[in-house]
Amino acid sequence: MTTKAAYDYHYRWEPRSPLRRFGTALATALCAACLGLAGLMLLPGLFGYQRYVITSGSMTGTYDRGSIVFDKVVPVADLQVGDAITYTPPPGSGPSGRITHRIVSIGSDKFGRRVLRTKGDANEAADPWTFTLDGATQARVAFHVPYVGYALALLAMRQARMILIGVPALLVALAVIVGFGRDARRETAPEARS
Repeated sequence: MTTKAAYDYHYRWEPRSPLRRFGTALATALCAACLGLAGLMLLPGLFGYQRYVITSGSMTGTYDRGSIVFDKVVPVADLQVGDAITYTPPPGSGPSGRITHRIVSIGSDKFGRRVLRTKGDANEAADPWTFTLDGATQARVAFHVPYVGYALALLAMRQARMILIGVPALLVALAVIVGFGRDARRETAPEARS
């Protein structure tokens, strides 16, 4: 009488199908893209950078719509003509929210405060307003990444987040179920041959 050990099962290697290789490559690329995007969003913040998505075309050619600019907070006294800054225009000037424009002139008002005028690189004329910076620091553009802002804007939509989280979770669940089925078939196959 011979007894069969639990470890007596021999696995036979079979080449993977092209569809399976494609699925693995696609999953790897998606994971790399997600890790890259997460790194791009999290790492600059650890080094003191702020990020803003460019939503208008006023800086096209330098920072195209959909780009992300990363700003470093610097003392207002360090600002110079030619620096691109991200700021909130004065109330009643037209644009709402933050904009990124380049400083074209720096002067002084009657109280000795610095008065700035900016211009979008794609605009023909300087902005019609001037403004002072009340704080001691200001966000100045350090670098940018083109077009990644579209992904960030997509993630701001609830439905897109649900799809981006739900579909991979569903695929993982299906892979686990298929794996259980494959393991169950492998366990019953040696018994059927005995």
